Amino acid sequence: MNIPLKTSEEIRIMRQGGEKLSQILEKLVRFTRPGVKLIEIEKLAWSLIEKTGGKPGFALVPGYNWATCININDGIVHGIPDQKEIKDGDVVSIDIGIFYKGLNTDMCRSFQVGKKDPGTDKFLKTGKKALKQAIKQAKVGNRIGHISKAIQDTIEGAGFTCIRNLTGHGVGKKLHEPPQIPCFLDKKIKETPLIEKGMTLAIEVIYALGSHTNYTKIDNWTIATSDGKISTVFEKTIAVINDGSLILTDF
Repeated sequence: MNIPLKTSEEIRIMRQGGEKLSQILEKLVRFTRPGVKLIEIEKLAWSLIEKTGGKPGFALVPGYNWATCININDGIVHGIPDQKEIKDGDVVSIDIGIFYKGLNTDMCRSFQVGKKDPGTDKFLKTGKKALKQAIKQAKVGNRIGHISKAIQDTIEGAGFTCIRNLTGHGVGKKLHEPPQIPCFLDKKIKETPLIEKGMTLAIEVIYALGSHTNYTKIDNWTIATSDGKISTVFEKTIAVINDGSLILTDF
C-alpha cells in the first residue's frame, strides 16, 4: 500500500489550516441552536472558510456541492445541509474540511442542542474518549489496527456499536488518502498497515446507540442508521511525528 508521507513543511501548513478549521467549527457549534436551519450553518461555514483564503474541502469532492456535512440524530455521515431546522434535544454532528495552501484537513464534532439528556451525554462522552484513546495509538511502530482496537474497546466497552462500513482515512493533498482506518478490528493487528513518521490521518470514531446497520437516504448522500437510533462522529486530523502524534485540528 502506497501511503503518502508528509514533509515537516507540509505538516506545518496542515497545522495552519487545521487551526483555522478548528476555530471555524467552534463558531459553527456556538451558532447551532433550536430553530436554526442546516443551510444557515452551511452558509456561515462557507463564508468563514473563504475569509481564511482557503477553500471548502468537501465542495471539491465530485458531485458534492457543500462545505459541510451535517447529520441529525439517526444520520451518521454525509448529511446534506438543507432547510431542516434544529430542534431542542437534537444530536448534531458537524463535519467540515478545509483545503488550505494545497493541503486538506478534516474534522467532526458531535453535540446535543438545548435540553441535555444524561443517556445521550454518556453516549457523546464515550465517543470523545474513544477518539482520545485512538490518537494515543497513532505513533511510529504501531499499526493502524492499534487505532481501530482502541476505538472498538472503548465504544463496545460502554455498550455501544462501531459502524463497520465507514472508516477514517489518510488526508493531505487529497481529502481521502490511504490508509483506511476502521472503527473496529477486522483482522490481526500485524496484518494492518504500519504507522510511520509523516503520516497524516483523519481518525474518525463512527458509532451508534443501536445496530451498526445503515442505509443511504433518497438524497443519495446521507447515510443513516437502519433502526433510527442516534449515531455520531468525532474526528480529528493528526500527524505522526517522532515522539507520537501531533493534533492538527483541535476542539
